[in-house]
Amino acid sequence: MRRSRFFKHIPTSESIQENRFLKPFSRYLHHHFLWQFNRRGVAGGLAVGLFVGILIPFAQILFGTVGAIVARVNLPIAAFATFVTNPFTVPPLYYAAYRLGKFLIGSDDASKGVALGSGMFNKVVNEQGEVSNWFDNLLAWIQTVGPELMTGLAIIATVSALAGYVLVNVMWHLQARYRWHKRASR
Repeated sequence: MRRSRFFKHIPTSESIQENRFLKPFSRYLHHHFLWQFNRRGVAGGLAVGLFVGILIPFAQILFGTVGAIVARVNLPIAAFATFVTNPFTVPPLYYAAYRLGKFLIGSDDASKGVALGSGMFNKVVNEQGEVSNWFDNLLAWIQTVGPELMTGLAIIATVSALAGYVLVNVMWHLQARYRWHKRASR
């Protein structure tokens, strides 16, 4: 298979199967759909990677790989797309997700007790010297914003995955159309 300059550093199915650490998983990683760069595989891989990368805050590449295997879409694209969340994008993403979830759930701060940016956050920051109090306060703060944050993250992850899937399909279609017009004009 001919590989372009951009994709020459992406591992192939054969190199993955020859890796001694991945040998136990080689039966799951042999399917040709996981390694093909076609419209369906790339669009699906991007959708899986964006969804997992936004929704799951830990072991994203692992869950992206499992999602790609289950959906039988391009595995390298799914793993790479999980990098949509990184130390620079997580704070604004999580804040936007919290605000979206708070808007949709319609919770009010007075009945919930403590919210993002209120006294509990200051307690967590100011009591860092006492590890047990800090951890208890942090857990209480996370439990307070949890439903709003998870609702917002689920919506943002779903919309991002759908938008990525549609965008790749549209771009793929436009590129194919351009090539056909270019061939017809010769």
